[in-house]
Amino acid sequence: MEREWLFSLIPLAIGVVFLGFGVYGLRRASVLRRTGVDAQARIVRHEARRDDDGGYTFHHPVAAWTTLDGTACEYSSRFGRTAIGNGFRVGAHVTVRYDPKAPQRFEIKGWDKGSVDLVFTVLGSIFTVGTVTVLLVRLLTL
Repeated sequence: MEREWLFSLIPLAIGVVFLGFGVYGLRRASVLRRTGVDAQARIVRHEARRDDDGGYTFHHPVAAWTTLDGTACEYSSRFGRTAIGNGFRVGAHVTVRYDPKAPQRFEIKGWDKGSVDLVFTVLGSIFTVGTVTVLLVRLLTL
């Protein structure tokens, strides 16, 4: 086996990173479903972030709410979209589910989608398993 096998480390690395992000997001969502607390919140503003190419602007709603112990919270969603629906404009009332031990871990119901984490997990699994399979077949057929 020559040096070409080094090129297979690229999709393997991409797969492992995607898999890591996806699993982290799915675990986070699972913890919020089990131990999270719902609260009424209000969208106070949107943080606009441009993608690396500068072509798209992603809007991340910032939700403000008060926890059960009376702590005021104001955090930006980790998910951004290019368009803002009527239900998520500034001043809109939304429901958030937050972790009582770490309120910065939260999701805005109807905005944050678990499908993004699932896509990362599936793609990461495909890249990782596919690359490892190709490497094993290549090693076994030398």
